[in-house]
This record gives sequence, C-alpha cells and structure tokens, in this order.
Amino acid sequence: MSDRAEALRGRILELVREYHALAHAPAPFVPGQSKVPYAGRVFDAREIENLVGSALDFWLTAGPYAQDFETVMRKFFGAVAFLLVNSGSSANLLMVSALTSPMVERPLERGDEVITPAVTFPTTLTPIVQNGLVPVFVDCELGTYNVDPQAVEAAIGPRTRALMIPHTLGNPFDVATLGRLAEQHDLYLIEDCCDALGSTFGGRRVGTFGHMASLSFYPAHHMTMGEGGGVVINRGGLVRPAESIRDWGRDCWCAPGNSNTCGKRFEWQLGDLPAGYDHKYIYANLGYNLKATDLQAAIGLAQLAKVPEFCRRRRENFRRLYAGLARWEDRLVLPRWLPQADPAWFGFPLTVREGLARLDLVRFLDERKIETRMIFAGNVLRQPGFRSITHRVAGDLTTSDAIMNDTFFLGVYPGLTPAMLDYVIESFEAFFRL
Repeated sequence: MSDRAEALRGRILELVREYHALAHAPAPFVPGQSKVPYAGRVFDAREIENLVGSALDFWLTAGPYAQDFETVMRKFFGAVAFLLVNSGSSANLLMVSALTSPMVERPLERGDEVITPAVTFPTTLTPIVQNGLVPVFVDCELGTYNVDPQAVEAAIGPRTRALMIPHTLGNPFDVATLGRLAEQHDLYLIEDCCDALGSTFGGRRVGTFGHMASLSFYPAHHMTMGEGGGVVINRGGLVRPAESIRDWGRDCWCAPGNSNTCGKRFEWQLGDLPAGYDHKYIYANLGYNLKATDLQAAIGLAQLAKVPEFCRRRRENFRRLYAGLARWEDRLVLPRWLPQADPAWFGFPLTVREGLARLDLVRFLDERKIETRMIFAGNVLRQPGFRSITHRVAGDLTTSDAIMNDTFFLGVYPGLTPAMLDYVIESFEAFFRL
C-alpha cells in the first residue's frame, strides 16, 4: 500500500470514529416510552473501524480476519480446531453432518438415534432429521430448563449413538453426568452453546466437554458479527470432515486462494474418477458452502475482546432481576442452576405458578414496552413443522408442555441499564397490584 493510500485509510477511520460518536450515541431511557429490549447488539467505534477496514481491503470471502478469528477462538477454548461458519444453525448442521461422514472412524448411520430435549430451538433439532437420524425426545427440568439427566439415562437404547444437548439460556446442563453417560455408552456428546458463550461448569468453559460444540454470533447472542457462528472441535479426527462439509464437501484442504498444498494436485485417484482428476474438485462428502465473510469476522474480532465484560454485565443484570423479583416467588418460579455452574445468562427465565396466566403477564409487560420471549419452540413436537417427523419419545414430556404453556424470559443483555431493570421490577410490582 502506498503512503498516500495509507494516509487516506487513516483519515477514513478517523471519520468513522467521529461518525460513530454522532450517529450511535445512546438515547436517554424514558420509562413507558423507551423499549426495554430482550437482546441487542452492543458495540463501539472499534467494530465499525474493523468493518470499514475490511471493506477497504475488499477481501470479500473468508480471509485474514477470518483466520485470525479462528485462531483466537481456538485458543479461547483450548480446542483442537475452531471453524467459523455463517450462523449458529449452520454450526449445528455442520456438527451433525460431520459425524455422518465416511471420514469419521465411527460415523453415524441413517436410523441411528440421537437423544435431545423436547424443549429446544428448531435448528438444534433439524440437522438430526436432515441427516436421516432419529431424534429421541426427553423431558426437561422446570427452573433450569435443561434436559433431565435421569430421563437421558433412561432413554439410552441399542440404536443410541449421540447426545445433542443445548445449554438452555446460557445455563450449563449437567455435563458431569451426561459426560459420564456418553463415555460409559460410547456416545458422541454434542454441545449446543449458541446461548452460552462464557458460561462455565466446575470452572471449565462449556464447549470444551463434548466432541464438538456450536456457537452463534447473531445480534441477540453474547457477541455478534451480524450473522455468524462457529464450531469448537475437541477431537482431532473430526476436523477434516467438518472442514470438508463446510467447504462444499471437497476432499481438498487447500486454504482459499491456495493450490497444491498436498504437492500432488493432479496425482489423486479417488472413487470412480479418472486418474489425475484435479483434487480441488474431488468431493468426499455431501457438503455445503457454510463459510462466513471477512467482513463478519472483522466485526467478530472487535467483539471478542469485549466478551469477558459482556458476560460480567449479563451476570450482574441477572442478579439485579433475581433480587428484585424474589419477593413474588409465590407467584413465579425463579430460575435455578447447578452448584458447579456459573452461567453467563442469555436471558432470565420465569414460569408462572398455578392461578396466574402467562399471557396476561407478558401482555402487560408488552404494553409497558418490555420485551419478552418464549423458551424457543417449547415442546417442539407441538410445532406444526415437526409434528410428522420420525422420532421416539422416552418417558413423558409433562414438564416440556408446562414450559411451553407457562414459561417466558426477560433480557439481561449488556445494553440494559440499571434504570431499565428497575423499571422492569417496578412493572412486575404494578402487575401484581392489579
């Protein structure tokens, strides 16, 4: 880059900082008029600088920022590898698909069973169905909203090959018990950490217990790059199949823009292909293009530096709500968590007790511009798109139905101020005075 171009770049980024200060200055909170969001993006000028800098580089596909992001995340988790993808949903698809690859020593086969909770997010479940596997649904616990470990143990059968379990709302599931069950029965353990970046269990980060773990970088989550996600890989034998399926299913492992890393690009003989067929166009898996762009990764790198502070504020906001709402524990089931768990909460879950209608409460809060959300799909088998899927139910789903009917959550994201949280608590007080 020439000196003049470098100087121009510096001026552009200086203008970006000035623009951010003017265009994105926080608006004052006015109770009853300002929205109290359940989630949202939290950023400063650094994210926009990185984004503009990446645009000036004009490396549109995954490039230097993406490589740096993957390196930092791999070190963050102490993982064998970290793969950046275009969403948390794609991360889940990639994990399950990788386990069906012929490159894996013990691949999952069509008809194999995967135990998963009935209270789930749709794209935690969909990859199981898409890959011809059979989801086995088990019930969840009220309060933690995580899978019931005893129900998981009772559900294990002769076709069970994997556990795919989310850390619901950032609250770590019982990884000690489920990890033991997975090892005892030789099962793959897949963690859905899309809501749980920064949560720990026994002082250890979630995402480090399973064979693989997924993350989401959608704006509602712990950090964002707009659309984006990632896969934490903790077993060496899963790296190459996951990379292949993310990158069209190709057998070649050359990085973008590179050729002949193997030194024998035109000397391969695989499948029924003619000898010497270009290795860059040999496909070993049914794959996709799940890569993210360098523009997204540039934002993500700036966000990564803020994750410890984001998690601290989420925990602080959770504690403030818990202290303020505890007085109505006779009307509400407050959230709970395991002693070994230190959740970096995605939300503050509440279940209304008998005699109180959830709809009445969430409508009241909505009228006061306080956002709420359901626990995702609730009992997913009652969702119209999933009623006809091939599946098995182990035990009953009584608690899952109760969660679908009576549970919702509030936001705890770092953009919420003490004034906003106090207004939420005051709104509950107003509701219970009615």
